[in-house]
Amino acid sequence: MTTAYSLSRKQGWRRFTDTPARTRPERMSPTALTRLAPLERAHYNDSRHDWHANFGTIATPQLKQVREELELIVASNRQDSDRVRGAAVIDGFPGLGKTTMANLFARDYDRTARQLGGETTEAGDERIPVFRVGLTSNTTLRTLNKMICEFYGHPGAANGTAAQLATFALDCVLKCETRIGIIDDVHFINQNSKDGLAVSNHLKWLANELPVTFIYAGVGLTERRFFDEGLSGESTALAQTAARWTRLEVASFDRDDSWTGLIKAIEKQLILAKARPGKLVALDDYLFERTGGHIGSLITLVTRGCFKAIANGTESLSRELLETIRIDEAAERSRKRRAAETKKRVRKKEGAGR
Repeated sequence: MTTAYSLSRKQGWRRFTDTPARTRPERMSPTALTRLAPLERAHYNDSRHDWHANFGTIATPQLKQVREELELIVASNRQDSDRVRGAAVIDGFPGLGKTTMANLFARDYDRTARQLGGETTEAGDERIPVFRVGLTSNTTLRTLNKMICEFYGHPGAANGTAAQLATFALDCVLKCETRIGIIDDVHFINQNSKDGLAVSNHLKWLANELPVTFIYAGVGLTERRFFDEGLSGESTALAQTAARWTRLEVASFDRDDSWTGLIKAIEKQLILAKARPGKLVALDDYLFERTGGHIGSLITLVTRGCFKAIANGTESLSRELLETIRIDEAAERSRKRRAAETKKRVRKKEGAGR
């Protein structure tokens, strides 16, 4: 059974870092499935639903590339505290796994840091190698500081001015020997508003004062001119963004071998009684038409499809079943255009084979 927790609190983050990988349920044959007693089948189906929703991360080319870049940036940020460290920003369109990439890298870093340094610092404080917060559309300088304090469970997080909360946050980072700070959803920062400008400048202050490597994640930051804003005119203070942040782009999949490889990897994770190797891969054109190469949309479609296949007893994913499932609106809206592209590609293949 899935347990709810928040990665914006140290307890939830610790659960994320320390919980072992799920045990993969056994794949039963259709005959063995029919022999289960009603309660046994209910428990078995529940374990399969949980598995399909959480079967782990596929090591896509995009994930591997971003991870290598993050390892390089973090490992090379060994400057003394009087020097500013460079930051990384994971940028791309929605549904491409940016947050997952940041979280998984930071999780592994957290585990290694505690293994090497111990669960407590030399001064006896809890070692917390990573903190993580997510911005909202109404984040202000004070609420950003408050969110950092709330991650650590600082008793002063409920009250205090922005300046006081900033001091508390600095104390937490120093005492707990934090080395990575994840700031998610930075696209919510409106650099043209008073609060947005204050938050943007405060991120620079945090980078100056905290001995951590910041990893930011956001949607369409280049298109929003997030890095260009402030390079001239009245907002010249924002020029530091482009100078200090290393942009790591996450691209959607193209309709090529990497897409087919992703489908193959997902197919191996399915626990359906009537699933057959290659059946899902045969739908790779259709799956691209439905999702546009966005891994988030693909996982949603497959997960919901598995739930329905188990619930209605078909125990297999087919185009007919997947056609009954709706996913995110962005994918649905652009489906007609991709369907036309798919037909054109199929006709081209058929023509080449004659």
